[in-house]
Amino acid sequence: MLKKILSISGRPGLYKLVSYGKNMLLVEGLTDGHRFPVHSRERVMSLGDISMFTTTEDTPLSQVLENIGKKYDNKPLDAKAYTTPDELHEFFGGVLENWDADRVHNSDIKKVISWYNILIGAGITDFSIEEEEKEKEEEAKPENEA
Repeated sequence: MLKKILSISGRPGLYKLVSYGKNMLLVEGLTDGHRFPVHSRERVMSLGDISMFTTTEDTPLSQVLENIGKKYDNKPLDAKAYTTPDELHEFFGGVLENWDADRVHNSDIKKVISWYNILIGAGITDFSIEEEEKEKEEEAKPENEA
């Protein structure tokens, strides 16, 4: 699911990929349902392609969101409760143990909290990669397969 959820540079919020053409994407806002085209010159990033820096290997954003969902029972977070750097670091350390504090900035943590709340508000609570892999396998199967 996260492969079809997009972040667009310069635009607040998250967007669902509806369709794509030669030089543009048609997206729909997760919060307002408003559809509009995004042209190829705009920076678009799929949440499925984002990962967080750790002291060992990078961790996919899907795993971070899944950890937050498990810890907070898929309930929205109070973003106002995490305003100071110490509060942000304590929160993020609770959901990703070996995160790299030198390369993950406070603004990155705030963005993850914001994205989590948007996804929960849109009814998206399954962040696992396994679901995406199953969808790909089903799309690849021929229809006449017995």
